Amino acid sequence: MNDGSGASRALIRAFFHLHPAEAARALGTAPGPEALGQLDAGGDPAAARVFERLDPDRAVQLLEGMDEALFRRLWTAMDPGVAAALLARLDPGARPSRLAALPRELAAEMEELMRYPAGSAGRLMDTAVTVFRTDETAAEALGRIRSFPERRVHDLCVVDGEGQLTAVLPLQEVAVAQPGESLGGLARRPPVCVQAMSSREEVVELLEAHKLSSLPVVSFEGRVRGIILHDALVEAAQQDATEDLQTMVGAGREERALSPPALAVRQRLPWLQVNLATAFLAAGVVALFEDTIARFTALAVFLPVVAGQSGNTGAQALAVAMRGLALREFRPRNWFRVARKELLAGLINGLAVALVTALAAYLWSGGLGLPLVIATAMVFSMAMAGLTGALIPVVLTVLGKDPAQSASIVLTTVTDVLGFLSFLGLAALAASSLGLAL
Repeated sequence: MNDGSGASRALIRAFFHLHPAEAARALGTAPGPEALGQLDAGGDPAAARVFERLDPDRAVQLLEGMDEALFRRLWTAMDPGVAAALLARLDPGARPSRLAALPRELAAEMEELMRYPAGSAGRLMDTAVTVFRTDETAAEALGRIRSFPERRVHDLCVVDGEGQLTAVLPLQEVAVAQPGESLGGLARRPPVCVQAMSSREEVVELLEAHKLSSLPVVSFEGRVRGIILHDALVEAAQQDATEDLQTMVGAGREERALSPPALAVRQRLPWLQVNLATAFLAAGVVALFEDTIARFTALAVFLPVVAGQSGNTGAQALAVAMRGLALREFRPRNWFRVARKELLAGLINGLAVALVTALAAYLWSGGLGLPLVIATAMVFSMAMAGLTGALIPVVLTVLGKDPAQSASIVLTTVTDVLGFLSFLGLAALAASSLGLAL
């Protein structure tokens, strides 16, 4: 076909305009110079729509041989997200010259789109992903995989004529299928994928829920942008878990073991000041019963026992509730079931612990007053700690706060106050109203 003749150019433009998916399929097998000539003849808007539908590997191959004028015309007319995704697949050394050929505003937009935010799926993905069409056979797909021996392929991303992801097929299923069977015919279930701007937490959630070996990353239109391989999935899960551990105790997500001291101080000091204020609150509760403690010094000995057991009970409930929220095992509207379970668990554990504590208190004091008070306080404080540990992350989530950031500080305050108040309050009541000897 003589691409330079007016009739040929008109025919190419009409074909591109009316049948962009079929045109992309034809360009996928045409020799490079011929494909570039047809793109040049196809008219900017139509040629851009066809180029967007090309297999990404083929598109990058044509991009590498494209002259500056055609590149500028196509990239000006293309969807910015698709254009940036293709540029991101280029060798890093080749990107500056391509960006320099674009208008300044468009080049800045491309650079912005290629820099996904930290913690997003786009930052985790590998852009060198091979996509397959629904009409390709198993034999053709395996042949293409062999042509990219440097890529690790666990799953095949299958797209329709518009380039939208329709299925994710494990390599094993394709390898054992009949050679002539189409990939579209092998699809049995909807694909599991994630958008490029989704958070790392969502990536981890999908990993846990579906036991994935890889996870395709798509645009808002459903077109494949990259793939998160298993190693990156595991690393994301580990980083998410360790960062939550740090934030639960007031350390920043960005801090690492060898971070500068200034960063550690900047991340930790605000929460230490908050914790100091809550500690004064708990100390104020103790001060309310200063006279009772002065009269019965044994209370001071057992005070940390009550606070420590209620704190541990609350921490256990908090960890389970936060994990449940993170993995979508329950939503805030289902709070009652989780709260009831933790309240009952705290009550039963409190009864068991109270028996042992009461025996120790009896051996210490030789009377029944102190064992009765500490046993009752232990049951109450541990039951309330379990309830509080379950409710705090739910309340923070409803308020739009990150429960991992401050839940443990809030929990420590509540369990200390409840533990001190129940133990010392019951002791004062037993001594003054019931006349029990402590």
